[in-house]
Amino acid sequence: MEFLQESFRLLFHLDNFIWMNIGLFIGVIFGAVPGLTVILAIVLFLPFTYTLGPIQSFMFLLGIYCAGGYGGSISAILIHTPGTPHATATMLDGFPLKERGEARKAMNIALQASTFGGLVSAITLLFFAPQVAKFAEHVGTPEYFLVCLFGLTIIAGVSGKSLIKGIIACCLGLFIETVGIDPMTGSTRFIFNNINLYSGFNLVICLIGLFALSEILMKNKDEKQAQIKELPKSKGKITAAEYKRMSLPSFISAIIGVVIGIIPGTGASMASFFSYNVAKNISKKPEEFGKGSIEGIAAPETANNAVTGATLIPLLTLGIPGDGCAAIMMGALMINGLTPGPKLFQDHGAVMYAIMVGLIFVNIFMFLQGKYLTAMFAKIINIPVPILTSVIVMFCFAGAFSVNASMFDIGTAIVFAIIAYVLQRLDFPTVPVLLGLVLGRLTEENFRRSLILSDGSWSVFVSGPMSIFFIGLILLVLVLIFNTKFQDYKKTKKEAQSA
Repeated sequence: MEFLQESFRLLFHLDNFIWMNIGLFIGVIFGAVPGLTVILAIVLFLPFTYTLGPIQSFMFLLGIYCAGGYGGSISAILIHTPGTPHATATMLDGFPLKERGEARKAMNIALQASTFGGLVSAITLLFFAPQVAKFAEHVGTPEYFLVCLFGLTIIAGVSGKSLIKGIIACCLGLFIETVGIDPMTGSTRFIFNNINLYSGFNLVICLIGLFALSEILMKNKDEKQAQIKELPKSKGKITAAEYKRMSLPSFISAIIGVVIGIIPGTGASMASFFSYNVAKNISKKPEEFGKGSIEGIAAPETANNAVTGATLIPLLTLGIPGDGCAAIMMGALMINGLTPGPKLFQDHGAVMYAIMVGLIFVNIFMFLQGKYLTAMFAKIINIPVPILTSVIVMFCFAGAFSVNASMFDIGTAIVFAIIAYVLQRLDFPTVPVLLGLVLGRLTEENFRRSLILSDGSWSVFVSGPMSIFFIGLILLVLVLIFNTKFQDYKKTKKEAQSA
C-alpha cells in the first residue's frame, strides 16, 4: 500500500486518460465488428506503444482489451452476430429481447453488467493479486482437465429442446478441433496433405462462418426474417425490479469470471457460458432463457468482463499470461523494461499500482463512452437490410482474410457457414459446436498429459483437494441438469395428459 500515493501521482496525467479513451473507442469498434477481434486490435496498435511510457501503453491496451469485451455484445444483440466468441452467450437472450423491440434495454443491461464485472475484476486485481495468485499455483494439469470437463457440462444450458442434439453438435466441434498437428506426438491428423490445415482451424474463422455468414444464409431463406424493425424511441430504462432480479446472477457471475480469469488458458468464453448456465439454474424464470431473459444478458456480460483484470493476476505476479491478449500485453511490458514475475511489484511497485488503479478508471470511462456509443451503434438497426447484409459480408470476409492473409480462410469460413446452415435446418444448435472448438484442444492436451505424468493411472484426477473440488462442481452441475430435465419431462407429460 505504500506505493498507492506514488501511483496516483503517476496515473493522473492528461495523456494517460487520452490514450485510455482512444483505446476504449478502438476496442468497442473491433469488438463490435464480426471478424475484427480484440487480439487483432491489440496486435495492430501495439507498435503505437513503442514510443509511449509503460502507464500510457498499458492504459491504451487495457482500453482496447476491456472495451472489446463489451463491444462484442453490440453486434450480438443488434444483428445476431457475436463480435467476439464470448458474446455468443449474450446473443442467446440479447437478440430475442431486441426482436421484442427492447434493443436499447438489452444494450443498457450489457453495458452496465460489463462495467460491473470489470470493476469487480479491477478491484480484485488491486487488492488481492498476490493472495489470489496462490490459488492458480495449485491448479495443475489434472485440474485443468477437470475445469474443461466442467465447461463441457454447459452444453445442457445451450442445447435448446434436445440435449442429445446438443451433445452431437459439441462432439462435432471437438472433432473439428482435432484437425492439425497432434499436440503430444507432433504427427498430423485429418489434414489430407493440405498445408493450410497444419495449424487446424482458427477460432475466429469458425466464429465468422458459424454465426455471421450462416445468419446471412438463414435470412435469405426467409425474407420476412430479414426485415429489421425500427429501434423504439424508449431509452431502455431498467426498472428497480429488474435490477433486483439481475443482482444475484450478476454477483455470482462476477465471482465466476474472476476465478476463471485467474486460471491461465481458460478465458472469457468459458466464463460467459459458465455464468449463463448457473444463472439459468438459479433463476426463478428459467423458461425465459433463450427468449429474451434479462438475466441471460447480465450474467455472461458480467463474467466476460470480470475476466479482464483477473487475467492480469497470473501475468503480473507469476509471469504467466492468462490468454492471448495478456500474452501480447506481456510483450508490451517487456518493451518498457518491466519483466512480469514475483519481483515486478518489488522493483516497479508504483508503476504496477498505477496500472491497476488505472484499470478501475478504464471501466468507468468505458461506461461513459458506452452511454454515447449505445445510441450510435443502435442506428445499425435502421440500415436497410441489403446494405447491412453487404456490410456484414464484407467485414466477415475482410476479417477472415486478415487473420492469416489467406484466401483459404475465406473458403473455410464459407464451409463453416454451410455446416451451420445445415445444422440449423435440421434443428441442431450451433453454440455447442463453438464450445467444442473452444474447449477441445485444452481438454485433450491436459487429459493426455495427466495420464502420461501418472503412467496411465486415472487416480491422478482425484489426487488433490483441487481435483476433489472440481469433481464436486461437475457432480453438482450434473444433478442440476438431471433435475431440470426431469422437471421438463414431468411438465411435458402433464401437458400431454391435460390435452
